[in-house]
Amino acid sequence: MARATGGWALAKRAAAWLFFALVLVLVVRQARTIDWSEVLDSLRAIPLQALLAAAALAAGSHLLYSTFDLLGRRMTGHRLGSAVVMRVTFISYAFNLNLGALVGGVAFRYRLYSRLGLDNLTITRVLGFSMLTNWLGYLVLAGAVFCFFPMQLPPDWKMDGEGLRILGAVLLAAGVAYLGLCAIARQHTWQIRGHELDTPSLRMAWLQLAMSMLNWSLIGGVIWLLLQRQLPYPEVLAVMLVAAVAGVITHVPGGLGVLEAVFLALLGHRLPQGTLLGALLAYRALYYLLPLLIAAMAYVATELRARRLRDGRLSASR
Repeated sequence: MARATGGWALAKRAAAWLFFALVLVLVVRQARTIDWSEVLDSLRAIPLQALLAAAALAAGSHLLYSTFDLLGRRMTGHRLGSAVVMRVTFISYAFNLNLGALVGGVAFRYRLYSRLGLDNLTITRVLGFSMLTNWLGYLVLAGAVFCFFPMQLPPDWKMDGEGLRILGAVLLAAGVAYLGLCAIARQHTWQIRGHELDTPSLRMAWLQLAMSMLNWSLIGGVIWLLLQRQLPYPEVLAVMLVAAVAGVITHVPGGLGVLEAVFLALLGHRLPQGTLLGALLAYRALYYLLPLLIAAMAYVATELRARRLRDGRLSASR
């Protein structure tokens, strides 16, 4: 049985790497067909006002996401200060965006929180609740957008607006089911693959939903502003939501190339390639790279603070 389990794990890992290689080949092949001088011209043509507005929305999104772990603090009752929790969440999120969930969202949280005195069970519960908050808002927002604002798909695609509405209804149903579970099974603890997950109160669930939906909406707003509002906001938001899931499925760090491929596939018949890629390059700079630089400095400061706390505990115990 152990050998079969090991063989299955190896097969899944090989399939993941094969899929990653296929995506990489497709991205490289697509990159060779792009007129990069046109992309740079489009990037330079974005007005300063649009860049500043997009930067403000990006900062708002990162600030809002940094509060997600405060909900986990409320659920677990740990005593780290709000500023400390938000700093850890921001660092983890910035590294998650650029290096992937396992390195950023998971590894950084475990390292930083454990150095700040939290045990692994508490960290796991905080992390799980934060991830749940993020994807709950995604389900409901994507469901609403696909149901009520279906995007104009390329003419050669087999799926039409009706197919998107059905998908949206399924996503909405999943979100509503979670809210119903919170109303019925309040403060219930579930065992999922050996980890505990608490069902929050309905009030907390509504707060999760509102915070996450606003965060995803802000991210869509960043790209919409950088595209200089040439397309309806719901349509840009819908494409961004599709790209977000595509990036998670492919396991490409930062969704590099995946985000661009999705936008080109779904909006390439509406806007020139150069316009789309120029806006997406600006988006990566504002939402991924600049926060990463800030997070790297904050990480060093947090490590130093954690070391001082540890040295203080050692001194007190002597």
